[in-house]
Amino acid sequence: MILENESGSAAARDPYLGQLAARGATLTRYFGVAHPSQPNYIAMLAGATLVGDDGSHNLSQSNLVDLLESANHSWKAYQEQYPGGCFSGGNAGDSKSGTYARKHNPFISFDDVRKVPGRCGKIVNASQLDADVDQGQLPEFSFYTPNQNNDGHDTSLGFASSWLRGFLEPKLADPKFMDGTLVVVTFDEGSGDPMSDPLYAVLLGPMVARGSVDGNRYSHYSLLHTVENAFGIGSLGREDAKSQAFGACNFDGGCGP
Repeated sequence: MILENESGSAAARDPYLGQLAARGATLTRYFGVAHPSQPNYIAMLAGATLVGDDGSHNLSQSNLVDLLESANHSWKAYQEQYPGGCFSGGNAGDSKSGTYARKHNPFISFDDVRKVPGRCGKIVNASQLDADVDQGQLPEFSFYTPNQNNDGHDTSLGFASSWLRGFLEPKLADPKFMDGTLVVVTFDEGSGDPMSDPLYAVLLGPMVARGSVDGNRYSHYSLLHTVENAFGIGSLGREDAKSQAFGACNFDGGCGP
């Protein structure tokens, strides 16, 4: 789950985000990889930024969906206010987009997702999440993007924190959602140099030791590498392969300092 545009130090001072960190594993040296937003989102799926701005880009490169589907793992991208129907608009000035932003939906940028109905249909309006949980149809990998109000982009850190509390707390208490689930909460980028300004990043779930702290250096590429390792699906061979996965906060041994 990705929130927007805050340094790790500012996020850690927020009362809710601070107490949420105490209930999971905090990655104190987790970094974004670029400015502005979109290259960070693309990096989480492709192991490379591939783009340098927030414009619409149609990309031919391989991505996480290819790895997941080649190994028959299910996935969905839950996007708040997404119109559905493989909608490829959603940039600034698009009257149909509302608070949805294509730049925060990396899946739609890849040709082999956008142009393939069976794949594109797995990008859904986020309202589908509760139904999927209730029906026991939560996919193995989920990517959740709040709208530009709820993620703090067009509002504030306090607004995003309040939204997150209301959204996340019921799910953390729901065994249908949390059975074996690792939840990652982080930000796309901070306000400073992405290589030296750490982001807030917290891992939550039954496999994570509460209140633990991991000081290893990680990035959005590490998040992708961790997903690849968790599912045993190999690597895209880009920066994901070069980056350290979440080894100290893994899926079977809990977290250590």
